[in-house]
Amino acid sequence: MLAFIVRRLGQSIAVLLTVGAIAFAMFRFAGDPVNQIVSIDTPYEQRLQIRRDLGLDDPFPVQLARYVGRAVRGDFGISYQFRQPVSDLLKERMPATLELALAATVFALLFGIVMGVISALRRDSILAAALQTVSLIGVSLPTFLIGILLIYLFSVTLGWLPSFGRGETVRIGWWSTGYLTGSGLKALVLPAITLGLFQMTLIMRLVRAEMLEVMRTDYIRFARARGLKTRAIHFGHALKNTLVPVITIAGLQLGSVIAFAIITETVFQWPGMGLLFVQAVLNVDIPIMAAYLLLVAFIFVVINLTVDILYTIVDPRISLATRRA
Repeated sequence: MLAFIVRRLGQSIAVLLTVGAIAFAMFRFAGDPVNQIVSIDTPYEQRLQIRRDLGLDDPFPVQLARYVGRAVRGDFGISYQFRQPVSDLLKERMPATLELALAATVFALLFGIVMGVISALRRDSILAAALQTVSLIGVSLPTFLIGILLIYLFSVTLGWLPSFGRGETVRIGWWSTGYLTGSGLKALVLPAITLGLFQMTLIMRLVRAEMLEVMRTDYIRFARARGLKTRAIHFGHALKNTLVPVITIAGLQLGSVIAFAIITETVFQWPGMGLLFVQAVLNVDIPIMAAYLLLVAFIFVVINLTVDILYTIVDPRISLATRRA
């Protein structure tokens, strides 16, 4: 098990270095950041001086080596737009994004698993057909349209929930949370549903398909022949063996939720890292863009490693195969 974790850590470091190099190289063609820093009337000599100060005149290998060396120490440079360290900007915006992603993932898992089990155990009922229709709508509609419709219904028409912002927050050390205030929780509802709806439908359809497959296996028939209660068969045997692929999807979807919260944060003006990334793209703020992609890659790597470890807990056969490897 330890050798497996060490091997995966080595692979993860190689992935992060590759992503950092690709991100830094790709964003060099996004435009000239000097044009976003200075005005149209800025003299040419001053423009050249700014380029030299930012190190943009250095050869690409030198810029890349300098960026990777600083990134390893947690230093992602200075934002061209905000003139602040990128690490401080990400640190300030990170709580909002992570809390939104956590709420969306909990929503997707809770309702997705429940709806998947119901639609599998009562697959010929009207309720199962209604749930399948809901899942089809959730998969088909784009995220920004779902957000706009929710804003129109619950904010504009009914006036129940706020349409933008994070609400009131409470600081615990450097972490700012909206979980401890009423306005923060109300502001979280619509963005969390918007962000988690697509993941919820995927989890529901996966749970339904896996549950139907497991219910046809021999050990479920044997459990029925032994006279076990229906509840014990459904939730003690069938659902437990359905969780392995669900863990995989849920883990990967958590990374996707964080990475693709950009649209939701833009629609609801949620002050997270996604909105910061959009502002960086508009202003060709290369340090923020590269740092954001590197951070997202790091989150995916950590989640994949965690999912692999959870495999060995849920399914002992995987743990045995790991030891043999």
